[in-house]
Amino acid sequence: MRLGRIVVLLTAVLFAAPLASAYAQDGLPGPTPHVQMPGQGTVGVAPGTNVPSVMPASVTAIVADDNYRLGAGDKMKITVYDEPDLTGEFLVDGAGEVQFPLIGQIQAVGLTVHQFVGALTATLAAKYLRDPKVSIEIENYRPFYIIGEVNKPGEYPFESGLNVLDAVALAGGYSYRADHSDVYIRRYGSSEEKEEGFAADTKIYPGDVVRIPERIF
Repeated sequence: MRLGRIVVLLTAVLFAAPLASAYAQDGLPGPTPHVQMPGQGTVGVAPGTNVPSVMPASVTAIVADDNYRLGAGDKMKITVYDEPDLTGEFLVDGAGEVQFPLIGQIQAVGLTVHQFVGALTATLAAKYLRDPKVSIEIENYRPFYIIGEVNKPGEYPFESGLNVLDAVALAGGYSYRADHSDVYIRRYGSSEEKEEGFAADTKIYPGDVVRIPERIF
C-alpha cells in the first residue's frame, strides 16, 4: 500500500462579519451544500436548495473519512490559489498548531481536514483575501504504534486504509502467545484504551496505539 492522501478542495464566497461570528460560536465550518465523493458521484444538498446566510456559497469538497483528526506530526501541503506566498508545506507542531503566513498560529489538532480548511479559509476571507480558494493534501501522517503479542512491536508509518490485520502484518505477525480473537486500541487524543473485539476491517488511524493481548491458556 502507498501513503494515502487526503485532498480537500473548498471554494467559497465568504462574508467576514457573519462567518467570523459563526466560527466564534462553535469553531466549525459552515454547512456544505455540495460534496463530491471519489467514485460515488455527487451527494449533499440538491441544486437550488437555500443555504443559510452564514455561508451563502457553493462549496465543493473531496472529503476522506471524517473520523480522521489532524494531530501533531502531520505534514500537509496547503495551496492558496493565485497566492504563491501563501502556498507551501506546513507541519502541525507539538502544540497542535500550524504557523501560517499573515495569520500566524492557527489551531489544527482535533479538526478534520475539512474543518481545518474551513477555519483557514474563513480567517483569510475575514482579514486578508477576497474569495480565497484553498486546497490541502496530507503528505505525511504521524505514525501509529502496535504493542503486545506481535513479533516486532513498535512505531510504524501510517498507510491509507490501514486496518488491524494490516497493522499486525507490519509488526511481523502474531507471537505464539497472542490472542487472535481480541484487540485493544487507544485512539489518538484519548487517554482510554478500549477493547474492540477482533474485526479484520477495524480501522487504524494515525497516532493510534494498538495492543494485541496474550491469550489465556
